[in-house]
Amino acid sequence: MANILNIQTSISGENSISNKLSQAVINQLLEKNPGSKVVTRDLAANPIPHLEIHHFSASRVPDEEKNEQEKEAGKYSEESLKQIQEADIIVIGVPFYNFTFPSTLKSWIDSIAVGGKTFSYADGTPKGLLQNKKIYLNFAIGGVYENGLIENMEHYLKTLFAFIGITDVEVFQSQGLMVPQLKDENLAKTVAQIEELV
Repeated sequence: MANILNIQTSISGENSISNKLSQAVINQLLEKNPGSKVVTRDLAANPIPHLEIHHFSASRVPDEEKNEQEKEAGKYSEESLKQIQEADIIVIGVPFYNFTFPSTLKSWIDSIAVGGKTFSYADGTPKGLLQNKKIYLNFAIGGVYENGLIENMEHYLKTLFAFIGITDVEVFQSQGLMVPQLKDENLAKTVAQIEELV
């Protein structure tokens, strides 16, 4: 059994290919880990506010010392932290909008990258505090890019998750999804890869 956190970021709802790729991963995980629990966080339907100074300031106040305003400012982060701390496996759908991933995913990242909660400088060097977790990143990309753009996104996300302690990150990607001649074949190849490797 495993606790699986499914992070959705696509605005396309039932038509979302990143969600379909994530579901293919989850289906494989459930087949191999019967009885596992899946918690879905839809950041497109219920986005986390972009990081502002009152959110950041609240994160630096010990929980037992927070006033009501600081508790309100920190509620999104507290919920996100609880979910990722309880998860054994995190599955993230990553659509590609205007050459990057959705800002809602960045807001979620900002809500979980919290000093003293997911990383620490207590001994003078950065230390990730989230251990024994695995992440699956599922990229759905409309075009076809051979200029390193997608690899840069992967590198950023892997670096961020390593910073908070998660180094076991597997990436699946399907490109050309807005190209009629490529869409079906490329999507089928990615799903087959998921079924083979997860």
